[in-house]
Amino acid sequence: MIVGALLPLFLFVFPLWNITLEAPQYPTPLGMNIYINDFADANPHDIKNINLMNHYVGMKYIPEAIPEFKIFPAGIIITTIIGLIIGIKANYKWFLGWFILMVVLSGAGLYDFYLWEHDYGHDLDPKAIMKFTNPDGTTMGFQPPLFGSKDILNFRANSYPRLGAYFLAIGMALSFIAFFVGRKEYNTPVKNSKKWKEVAL
Repeated sequence: MIVGALLPLFLFVFPLWNITLEAPQYPTPLGMNIYINDFADANPHDIKNINLMNHYVGMKYIPEAIPEFKIFPAGIIITTIIGLIIGIKANYKWFLGWFILMVVLSGAGLYDFYLWEHDYGHDLDPKAIMKFTNPDGTTMGFQPPLFGSKDILNFRANSYPRLGAYFLAIGMALSFIAFFVGRKEYNTPVKNSKKWKEVAL
């Protein structure tokens, strides 16, 4: 449980997510790594080039900071401290509680990420130099996928988790496993104990 509680701290070291844009005019795909507290180029100047390209279709610039960059780090630190306290002092039943808490918070984070992508891809400047419409006449959106790959005009957008997300998932999985191990040990009779004698009789 203690190891599981500590692994999410790797989110401060490794990226949580990565989005890349592939196109014939870019032999090296443009990419952006998303950390828990920052956006970063996958290759030098990638975010600058993405912003310049997106400007033509009316998309907002990728900001240097968003409110989540303050909220998410604090959340990880707090949940890590809670996990350590549970691992040291609490019984196995609390391990499951921490796992459920992390699932809920991770789900909320993914939903927030989806909303950010939706706003980024659909809230377009009506004065944009280039305008594209769907077959039904509505304005085309440029939202990248939450997970997986998607064709947007002549680009192929890819969105996948990175090492930080895997450390988070492993930490959560270890807490889940610790719950079952703790429950098994609790329910296993021990020799010379009152419970063992009752089972033996």
